[in-house]
Amino acid sequence: MSTIDMLIGGRKVQAADGATFERRNPLDGEVATRAPAAKAADARAAADAAAAAFPVWSAFGPSERRALLLKAAQALEAKAPALIDAMARETGASSVWAEFNAHLGVSLLVEAAALTSQINGEVIPSDIPGNLALAVRVPAGVVLGIAPWNAPVILALRAITTPLACGNTVILKGAEMSPHTQGLVIEALQEAGLPPGVVNFITNAPEDAGEVVEAIVSHPAVKRVNFTGSTRVGQIIAQTCARYLKPVILELGGKAPVLVLDDADLDVAVDGVAFGAFVNSGQVCMSTERIVVDEKIANDFVDRLVAKASSLPLGDPRNGPVVLGSVVDSRTVQHTNELIEDALAKGAKLLCGGKSGNTLMAATLLDHVTPEMRIYREESFAPVKGIVRVKGDEEAIAVANDNEFGLSSAVFSRDTARAWNVALRIESGICHINGPTVHDEAPMPFGGVKHSGFGHFGGRAGIDFFTQLRWITIQTTPRKYPF
Repeated sequence: MSTIDMLIGGRKVQAADGATFERRNPLDGEVATRAPAAKAADARAAADAAAAAFPVWSAFGPSERRALLLKAAQALEAKAPALIDAMARETGASSVWAEFNAHLGVSLLVEAAALTSQINGEVIPSDIPGNLALAVRVPAGVVLGIAPWNAPVILALRAITTPLACGNTVILKGAEMSPHTQGLVIEALQEAGLPPGVVNFITNAPEDAGEVVEAIVSHPAVKRVNFTGSTRVGQIIAQTCARYLKPVILELGGKAPVLVLDDADLDVAVDGVAFGAFVNSGQVCMSTERIVVDEKIANDFVDRLVAKASSLPLGDPRNGPVVLGSVVDSRTVQHTNELIEDALAKGAKLLCGGKSGNTLMAATLLDHVTPEMRIYREESFAPVKGIVRVKGDEEAIAVANDNEFGLSSAVFSRDTARAWNVALRIESGICHINGPTVHDEAPMPFGGVKHSGFGHFGGRAGIDFFTQLRWITIQTTPRKYPF
């Protein structure tokens, strides 16, 4: 078991009232981490510390910020073994997924370091003679980042890195299911030598989340909020931010479709679909949730996909390398078992896998899924996927768009022009042609539409959100006034 601290104003602290909570391993119920259970007073202390550090950090030049972020990348890279172990113990994640988290986490820090010198504005022509009009981007202030458990390194750093590059100070509210993993991320930033209060880290028991978030959002120094998580909680966060007029990015649930057209390279499609569907046991916001395949090639494609899915190793990631580790809790198992039962009762065909009695869930495929089945619309967030057979591109597009979510998607076709035109008609913030729905890179504009949220992380889009745009003029010659 690991016992961790919060970080407020550069000091490692416990909750003011001494309260703690436990995160247990989903496979055996053993205590993985004991963490501080922050309350509103702790949250306000973190906001005060970030506000106090803001004038110093925002005045740092781009080279100073860049050097510290690059040091943090090196520190994080050295922590890869500890991160892999922590993710296995807290969330049951496989080493494949944990290694990817550590690798992309380093890339996020390196990309943020590069962004420090890309925060610029423009000169705008003015009708006033001698008037130099400038649009200038400046740091916004204190940023609250709320990161989930399923990609704990990637999503914690996505909530931190671009805000820091822009000159903001940050409060990370860690996920209740991965406090140790995200605490290691914070340790790497501190080891890099960031000034006290630039990054603050708080953890809370699940029942105190609402109190903690409201205490931070309501703080006058907090100017931006970014949240990654479920659509249900995202709606609550949006309402809270609206009450205090705080801009927010929301990256929420998904039901990503992959469209396999009748001219697709089936080997390429099978590999991409299997990765998108089953990486991290399907517990990724971008996970392939709907496999939409043209009936002309469906039988051949499905046979190959079943063979691939059935071969994926399943087991306790603490005992050695696997592809499919544990899902995060028994509620996921119950929910997914209900989806399987409902689909089978309404005519679906089980091709591989099936219901589970514990959190080790095999790769499961259900064929002949129809709109009447719950799995057609509901996010499984588990390694259980439905196959929908369609006639032609028009029906494939209609099925892809027949859902409230719109985060990621993919199209497989040998004809890239055809795939491009299909991709343009899919209602999603992200679409990959001849690649998996699960694809993330640090500089890319990551975000969704519909109930998958709004706003974008990454690159220039991230700079635009985490800075304040100001109009500043300089009158360089005498100005004439009407009176």
